[in-house]
Amino acid sequence: QEFVTVLVRDPRTHKGDSWHSYIDYEIFIHTNSMCFTRKTSCVRRRFREFVWLRQRLQSNAVLIQLPDLPSKTPFFNMNNPHHVDHRRQGLQEFLEKILQDALLLSDSRLHLFLQTQLSPEDMEACVSGQTKYTVADAIHKFASLNRRFPIEDEEGKKGKNDTDSNSESSSSGLGPSDDSISCGCKASPASEES
Repeated sequence: QEFVTVLVRDPRTHKGDSWHSYIDYEIFIHTNSMCFTRKTSCVRRRFREFVWLRQRLQSNAVLIQLPDLPSKTPFFNMNNPHHVDHRRQGLQEFLEKILQDALLLSDSRLHLFLQTQLSPEDMEACVSGQTKYTVADAIHKFASLNRRFPIEDEEGKKGKNDTDSNSESSSSGLGPSDDSISCGCKASPASEES
């Protein structure tokens, strides 16, 4: 039986100036689904990226009624643990519902969102073929830079192919990352939004 476990957890506040602070959340995926290139992954995403994902999925699956995101309220207070946790729960419920739909699972943007740290602009460029790397290249490259899951790493060594052996090179067009933060996840570049 195929399963996809998704957890949205560990909200972190990133302080810019007083107008540009934001929170991002860790998205952890564990699955045995054939739809996923990697069976475990961990990325960090902020609310505005979830909004972008929902808009793109809706535009590509017009006949499907997508679940709602937690409402973006002007009264959201990132210093209020209840507000932050309520949003975190809403984001997790959104992803849980999305991941139950086979049509949505076929959208490459969803996989890039869940298994790479590419920006929305880079995800769009990758999906539309405007990058030197494919969707699979991007996911493999992110995983190779993000060695958090030793079991999967060992499996990769057993069945190593040419793509894996070159994954540390920049031939895919994905340069090395310097955004690493604790727990193996990487932070998105800072820009304004709460």
